[in-house]
Amino acid sequence: MNFNLPDDLQAYILSLDAFIRNAILPLQHKDDNNRFFDHRREPSRTQWDNQGLPTAEWEQLLTQARSRADEAGFFRFPLPSEYGGRSHPDTNLWMCAMRFHMASHPVYGGGLGLANDLQNEHSVVGNFPDVLMLHHWGNKQQKAEYIPARLRGDFRMTFGLTEIHHGSDATHMDTRAVPCRLADGRPGWSISGNKKWQTGAHNATHMLVFARTSAFDKPGSARGITAFIIPSDTPGLVVSSYEYTLNMPTDHATILLQDVKVPQDAILGQLDNGLAIAQTFTHENRIRQAASSCGAAKFCIDRSVAYARERIVFGKSLATNQAIQWPLVELETQVEMLRLLILRTATEMDAVQKRHAAGNDKSILPPWVAIEKELGHKISMCNFWANRLATQAADNAIQVHGGNGYSRHQPFEHIWRHFRRYRITEGSEEVQKRRVAGHLFDLRGGQPRSSKAARL
Repeated sequence: MNFNLPDDLQAYILSLDAFIRNAILPLQHKDDNNRFFDHRREPSRTQWDNQGLPTAEWEQLLTQARSRADEAGFFRFPLPSEYGGRSHPDTNLWMCAMRFHMASHPVYGGGLGLANDLQNEHSVVGNFPDVLMLHHWGNKQQKAEYIPARLRGDFRMTFGLTEIHHGSDATHMDTRAVPCRLADGRPGWSISGNKKWQTGAHNATHMLVFARTSAFDKPGSARGITAFIIPSDTPGLVVSSYEYTLNMPTDHATILLQDVKVPQDAILGQLDNGLAIAQTFTHENRIRQAASSCGAAKFCIDRSVAYARERIVFGKSLATNQAIQWPLVELETQVEMLRLLILRTATEMDAVQKRHAAGNDKSILPPWVAIEKELGHKISMCNFWANRLATQAADNAIQVHGGNGYSRHQPFEHIWRHFRRYRITEGSEEVQKRRVAGHLFDLRGGQPRSSKAARL
């Protein structure tokens, strides 16, 4: 059993490092661009007099970085080759290794830097869940129109599952779509309801809205939900507010829909089976987020160790105190164990996809469904523990650095505020634990199935 990263992956990471040093860091340090990353970062990024939205200069800088990464061939790495990606057979392993590396890097790590600013889900190696949804579920017209526009930056879509009254219980949604006639007489749908936490709504051209379409399926059923691609300027669709959050700026909107009429071809995927679309990228997102969180924890630990060795208190190095050593020892132990579990799980996810691509999977399940059944519990382990670990490591780094750690001149308070969100988003800790418990106790419908061992 080899625990080393493959040689070609290590070489690719070195080339990524070289690109960041030569093309991204100079852009970050150009003029006064560092105002977006030093102690001035939050005020420089935020339009405080305009609903807390991102400043145009900040978003333009991110766009420049992504453009450079795209020209260099890094940005589209996880995409299929027909969209300029690598179609790499070990995409999950490679993405996790790169995300861990960028988040833990001593110069541009911690999720705060132009190469990998995770508050904005920004990275020089993109993620593209929207492209994957369109690739797997879109019809020919949707794929031909939206995917090239997305890669040009002309198509930007929010993801509308969460609602004002429903978060983790996504199948209990208030939004409804009923058949109607459009003004020109064509059949269509009228959608009414609400959505919350619509990230990117301030500059979105379209919104992907999930609505219950079947009167025969009760609330709580995964069936009877349909996904609609709706242009943002459609009458009846209104951005009600942008929600101020622990980390600013905000681009998280609450939207209201009142008799929003769309044609039949606005449906993405299958009628009454739209919830399956969300599963297309859920596990890829969760494992990559776990890698980033684990990397950010490593960054906080390494910075704390270096500071403790240099800091002199009461005539000796701060690092000589066991009160400083032992929390960092425990955190480092957890990071190393978690890193290996993340890489192993990512490798197993790739193995499922390879099996499916080779036609060796006897089931007819899509690969993401097979991954959910076989590896969902491991992915949840990685995700909930990594996100908690990142916040613990950031909190400990603040403590080790004392007043300097509490200061915004250090990145730890920003790291804590950002990574704290992931203990809620991408599936809350409680939801993730329930997934693990379901595997551990063989739960079905919340009840353990009887087993031979139990009967004995």
